[in-house]
Parts: sequence; structure tokens; C-alpha cells
Amino acid sequence: MIFDILTRPAPELSTAERNEVKRVAKELLASLKALLVLNWRQKAAARSSLKLAIEDSLDSGLPRAYSPQLFGEKCSAIFEHVYENYPEREITVYA
Repeated sequence: MIFDILTRPAPELSTAERNEVKRVAKELLASLKALLVLNWRQKAAARSSLKLAIEDSLDSGLPRAYSPQLFGEKCSAIFEHVYENYPEREITVYA
């Protein structure tokens, strides 16, 4: 799902760039799951560290096809996705 958020509806990516985004999405999901502590939604520090982890990971891994505005939109969309779908570390809507 993170890959879908990063690639739809924009930007247009080459095959190599899509593969890079796929790698970044997998790494990001693994690192985010490690940051989900008990009651993370109620803790400002936990939410902040999650937002920073998303921004840092995407900033270091996404191809240049992402404009600053698009980058911000994707970061926000991923945070919202995680907030809505991962209420606790071991509980997801996908389980």
C-alpha cells in the first residue's frame, strides 16, 4: 500500500525509479513497524518520531521525480495511512 501511495497518481517513473521506490517502501514499512509503541497514537513524541522517520526515509531514497510539494503530500499521505491502519504495533487492519 505504501508503494501505491508513493506512485499513484503521480509522478511518472522509469522502471529503474519504480524499483527504487519499491525498495524504499519496503524499508520504510519495516522501520515504521519498529517505531509503533504501545498507544503510539496518544503520544506526541511517538507521532513525531514516526513523521520524521517517514520524511527521512523518503528524503534519502526517493528519486528526483518527486517535487518538494509532491514529497510533502506523499509524506502526509503515508502518515495518515499508518495512523488509520496500524492502531498498535501488533494490530493492523491487514491482519
